[in-house]
Amino acid sequence: MNILLKSVTIVNENTKNLHLKKRDILIKNGVIDAIETNIEPSSKTKVIDIKNLHVSLGWFDSGVSFGEPGYEERETIENGLLTAAKSGFTDVILNTSSHPTPDSSSDIVYLKSAAKDQLTSLHPLGNLTVKGEGEVLAELYDMKNAGALGFYDYKHPMSNANLLKIALQYAQNFEALVFSFPMDKSISGKGIVNEGISSTKLGLKGIPALAEELQIARDLFILEYTGGKLFIPTISTASSVKLIADAKKKGLQVYCSVAAHNLVITDTALEDFDTQYKVMPPLRTAADTKALQKGLKSGTIDFVTSDHTPLNIELKHVEFDNADFGSIGLESTFGMLNQLFGHEGAIGLLTKGRSLFGINEPELKVGQPANLSLFTTDDEYKFSEDQIFSSSKNSIAIDEQMKGKVVGTIANNQIVLNA
Repeated sequence: MNILLKSVTIVNENTKNLHLKKRDILIKNGVIDAIETNIEPSSKTKVIDIKNLHVSLGWFDSGVSFGEPGYEERETIENGLLTAAKSGFTDVILNTSSHPTPDSSSDIVYLKSAAKDQLTSLHPLGNLTVKGEGEVLAELYDMKNAGALGFYDYKHPMSNANLLKIALQYAQNFEALVFSFPMDKSISGKGIVNEGISSTKLGLKGIPALAEELQIARDLFILEYTGGKLFIPTISTASSVKLIADAKKKGLQVYCSVAAHNLVITDTALEDFDTQYKVMPPLRTAADTKALQKGLKSGTIDFVTSDHTPLNIELKHVEFDNADFGSIGLESTFGMLNQLFGHEGAIGLLTKGRSLFGINEPELKVGQPANLSLFTTDDEYKFSEDQIFSSSKNSIAIDEQMKGKVVGTIANNQIVLNA
């Protein structure tokens, strides 16, 4: 298949001679064949010529959830990867949120097999502990050999500090990445939203910022003792940013992410008791969102994730106390980031980080496989259900102001377009 991108603006700081320049890009059989000022198409070439079209390296998400196996009604792997492709992502890390959760090499093999031959590449995580119960370490080495890129009991805090210590020590033998969700359950208790003015006004049980920060402080002390690589997913408070910044200054190998919605939406959105705003970690204060934004700009926070979590309607359309935590986010992440940081800043965040997981970093140059995201930058709109590709519709971003739209993706000798 031959594809010609006409007069596209290239957004790629790694190639200074092409960055923000308009060029034609010819792709033959999945490989970039030419990048020129003007290329005339042959009769068998698919031409994409769209006003304000931009192109970057394919985007990467360090933490998404689908439903399969066990919760296929929420999202299958096939539709989840199609949603990712339509949302601009060519590589995604899959969380351990299925049922059963993946805690053996055969589970990892199944996930990779189910995602075979898709445009967007799926990279699974394995459970850190058996069944994600936090009691016994899972088969980490076997799962690593089968293709697991890290180990995470999804959204379940590791309460046993000694087990985390052992995991970090053991994982160093095969350069594995250990995840630890930042929440001290003895502090958070039965809380469901951020503890503060909004929770008090609404009469909802609060989760103090302290619950996150205590867990992070503990984990960093353990990491300093053991060495190894620690990933802290979806931080949400200003003090968490400072704790991680201080740890990085010490030379610790600690990495972290933030969910896109925690950069934009605050706990004041809870006033209507809309369960779409019930997420974990909870929405925090304006001071926290500003600190998270600064943490991204400074490099303290390594990744922005969609934290894509599909949930079927009966888990959300209930009383706030009884609703499940989570929101889809693949479709809205670029629009949020572009609105917040501009398209150069957004693309910088969306294309970084594969190397930490051992995934090959794509290159935008002749002779390299095409791994590209296509988008516009100036369209302004409110996000609506019309922009959702997921099987589940539980989006925290409904009615949020967005800027820029994803046109499609090219990878693995395939193309997916939204128009």
